[in-house]
Amino acid sequence: MLIRSSIAIFLGAGLVVMGGYFLAQPSGTRIAGSLHAQSRAALDAAGAAPVEARFTNRFGSPTRHPILTGGEGLNEGIRLQAAQAVAAIPGVGGVNWIDGVASAANDQPVYEPLHCQEDVEGLLRVRSIRFEEASSELVPASQVLIGEVADALRPCLGSIIAITGHTDDSGTPVGNLELSLERARAVREELVRRGIPRDGLRARGMGSDDPVEGLAASDPANRRIEFSVVRTEPLTPHPVDTPGAR
Repeated sequence: MLIRSSIAIFLGAGLVVMGGYFLAQPSGTRIAGSLHAQSRAALDAAGAAPVEARFTNRFGSPTRHPILTGGEGLNEGIRLQAAQAVAAIPGVGGVNWIDGVASAANDQPVYEPLHCQEDVEGLLRVRSIRFEEASSELVPASQVLIGEVADALRPCLGSIIAITGHTDDSGTPVGNLELSLERARAVREELVRRGIPRDGLRARGMGSDDPVEGLAASDPANRRIEFSVVRTEPLTPHPVDTPGAR
């Protein structure tokens, strides 16, 4: 009797979850449609008419975190304005370009490389951060490697750490770009869990556009994560912030 009651409770909970999911879908679609319409007006006003903000993920589900596409010929200033215009719309979450090279929050000063990059590259020279096929889910063995990467990055906290995802060319160009960005974000979240501050991490995806030198674009070894560790320019104290003689 107890087992039957447990089964009934389990099935009932499952029906509630499924019902909530299917009821939420039309609402999510309406919200995404509204955000898309507002983004179209914002992009036109920013002088970025060729740019499109997609409020669906690679599975076609609605999302508040748009991916910007198009406008490859625009300069970086216009691309930044486009991302900022979309990010300013109420209800919009994080904004990223599909190529990962610009976002609403990456207006950074000039950087110089730091020694931690060499340490990380040493770790990744003979091992790779790997994922399940066609997925952003890390294989269990890569969790250990990411822990070692986090330890190597820790002496350089306060720097900007770029995490770049790559794929082979087995999928579509758009799908590869989105998958590489999702993988870079997955690695970013693992680093955050290990104590690396999120505000210093930048995730971007390159798809299959930058294969390993000497390898064909179809080679599975192109499915990789790369890191770039850079130092920001030191802050210049403002007179108001600098105490005078006492």
